[in-house]
Amino acid sequence: MGWLTEQRNRRISKEIAIGQVRIGAANPIAIQSMTNTKTENIEATVSQILQLEQAGCEIIRCAVPTIEAAQAFSEIKKKIHIPLVADIHFDYRLAIAAMEHGADKIRINPGNIGAKERVKAVVDVAKERNIPIRVGVNSGSLEKELIAKYGGVTAEALVESALHQAELIEEFGYDNLVISIKASDVQMCVKAHELIADCTAYPLHVGITEAGTVTSGNIKSSIGLALILAQSIGDTIRVSLTADPVEEIVSAKQILKTLGLRKGGIEVVSCPTCGRTKIDLIALAKQTEQLVKDYPLDIKVAVMGCAVNGPGEAREADLGIAGGNGEGILIKKGEIIRKVKEEELLSELKKELEILCQKQ
Repeated sequence: MGWLTEQRNRRISKEIAIGQVRIGAANPIAIQSMTNTKTENIEATVSQILQLEQAGCEIIRCAVPTIEAAQAFSEIKKKIHIPLVADIHFDYRLAIAAMEHGADKIRINPGNIGAKERVKAVVDVAKERNIPIRVGVNSGSLEKELIAKYGGVTAEALVESALHQAELIEEFGYDNLVISIKASDVQMCVKAHELIADCTAYPLHVGITEAGTVTSGNIKSSIGLALILAQSIGDTIRVSLTADPVEEIVSAKQILKTLGLRKGGIEVVSCPTCGRTKIDLIALAKQTEQLVKDYPLDIKVAVMGCAVNGPGEAREADLGIAGGNGEGILIKKGEIIRKVKEEELLSELKKELEILCQKQ
C-alpha cells in the first residue's frame, strides 16, 4: 500500500450494519452516492437509484426536506436493492418519519436538530429499530463556539465537534454510529481524519465535500481520499461531484482499485498521444472503456497509440491493442498475437474477452 500505510497500523473499526451492507471491521470499503432527484418523485428517484446500482453503488442517500419525502421511502424501498439512507437537517420529526417509513440509516447533525429532547426523540426511535445514525459534521456547519475557540475552521475543531455530537447520542444509551467529518480543504480533511482515527473506533464515512465539477472534483477527491485511505482510515466513501451521481460511483471504484482496495472489473490503461500517433487514440480508448465495462473479468487492457512501443509498454497488461496507418495489432502479455485491420481492433479485442469469459 505504499509508504503511508507503513506509518500506522491498520485501523480496525466497529462493525455497523446498514440494511444488508456491513461496514467497519474487516469489511470492504463501501461505495455511496446521493440522489439529486426530488425524493417525493418516487418514479424519478427509483430510476436514478437503479442506474446507480448498475454502476456499482452499494449505499444510497436521499434528501428528506419534507414529510412527503420521508413517506416516499416506503415505496422507494420496495423497488431498489441497496440500503436507503435519509439525509436530515433541522427537523427531528423528519428523521423519525423516515425511520418509520423504512430508512436503513439516518444522517443527522445533532447540532442543528435543536434541543436535547429532540435529539433524544430521534435516538429513541433509532434504538428501538436498531437503525444506525451517521453523525455528519462539515466545515460549513461547525459550531460558532468552536470557530471562536480555534480561531476559525480547523481539523481540530471538526474532530472536537464530531466527538461531542457522538457523545451526545451515547448519553442516550446508543452507539450504533458512523462518523463523518468533511471539508473542502483537502489538507484539513486529511489531518482531521488522522486525528479522529486515534480517538474513536466508530466507522468513518470519508469524502471531500464540495469538491467541484467532474474534473476539479475528481482531482481533489482522488488526492484527499488516497491520502486518507492509504493510511487504512475509512470504511465507506462518497466522491462528491457536481455532476451526474453515476460519475461519483465510477470515480470511487477507480480510486479504490488504484489503491488496491478493490478488485474486479477490467482496468483500461492507455498511453498519452504524441507525434507518432496515427490513430484516433482518444476515441479508441473511450470506445474500449465502453466495451469492457460489462465484462466480469479482473484483468488489465492496454490501448496504445502505435505499434512501435505498444507491445513493450503493454507488457504488464493481460490484453492490448495498438494501431495506426490503417493497421493494428493485438497484444497478449506483451507479445503480438496477430495483426488486424485498424477498424477491426475493437471487434478482435471483444473476441479475446469472450474467450477469457468462457474459461472462467
